[in-house]
Amino acid sequence: MKIKKGDNVIAVTGKDKGKKGKVLKVLPLVNRVVVEGINISKVHQKSRTKGVSGQIVDRPMPINASNLMIVDPKTNVRTRVGIKNIGGKNIRVTKKSGSELN
Repeated sequence: MKIKKGDNVIAVTGKDKGKKGKVLKVLPLVNRVVVEGINISKVHQKSRTKGVSGQIVDRPMPINASNLMIVDPKTNVRTRVGIKNIGGKNIRVTKKSGSELN
């Protein structure tokens, strides 16, 4: 999986197509990613203490990694990711501009 925590991504398909967000969590075993602002679900939260009522909160749910693409930091458009070996280290680079991803 070439998507890492902290990357900026854009949704390519689905109900949130075109939305951008930052990766909060990566689940590589199931090939899913949690992104802020994408695939939001309303979750009922039970009250924790007496006197405080329960509430409905918006929570980002996991989305399949194949429905996301990395946003190029230079051009701010979606791009594919490649791997380059620089100085004995494998570094992720964008295909559009060739800029490095941290």
